Amino acid sequence: MDIMTNTQWIIYIFAAYVAGSIPFGVLIAKTKGINIREHGSKNIGATNVGRVLGKRLGISCFFLDVLKGVIPILVVGYAASLYGKSLNEIGTTEILLWICVALAALLGHMYSLFLRFGGGKGVATTFGGMIAMWPFLTLPVLVAFASWIITVKTTKLVSLASLVSSFVLFIATAVFVMVQSQIQHAWPLLAVTFLISVMVFWKHRSNIKRIMRGEEPKIGGTTK
Repeated sequence: MDIMTNTQWIIYIFAAYVAGSIPFGVLIAKTKGINIREHGSKNIGATNVGRVLGKRLGISCFFLDVLKGVIPILVVGYAASLYGKSLNEIGTTEILLWICVALAALLGHMYSLFLRFGGGKGVATTFGGMIAMWPFLTLPVLVAFASWIITVKTTKLVSLASLVSSFVLFIATAVFVMVQSQIQHAWPLLAVTFLISVMVFWKHRSNIKRIMRGEEPKIGGTTK
């Protein structure tokens, strides 16, 4: 197993933050002469890009935001030889530092260096970072993604689906940890998924108010 120095970890974590800060939603909208932060919900994420600019560009934004989470995790995972190891074969500190890379990318998206620390809600970038952390968070995030699809299909509310899936992610991770290892060893996985859930709920606080008032926009329709 390759041992990375503290300096290397710091560099990778900072690089992940910078990568996460790239505002693809803003850049895509700019090619159409639109400031996405002044239209729709004014969010830079794929959902608002899709509403304002169309489904094709919304999907493009989603995949680009996913890659902001995937690429840093893949690079660090291979650099530190973390792939191919069981949960118990990777030290707790290494698990924590690898997670910090994913969290840095998420923070970059939510508090972008290029947008005066404004940003999106982080769902796509979270999905990318978690699914790349094979298999420790890949399986839980796939369960969370399934819950997202089910919620969208039944409610037509993307924001509600994001809230539900972030909570399911934490529960699924807890089950995975209890089956594969011990909480004392793998607590960083539980800590980060709990933090992600809290952050997603915080970033969606305005959506929660609209959902409670029945004013949240639905996919393919209008509010009641």
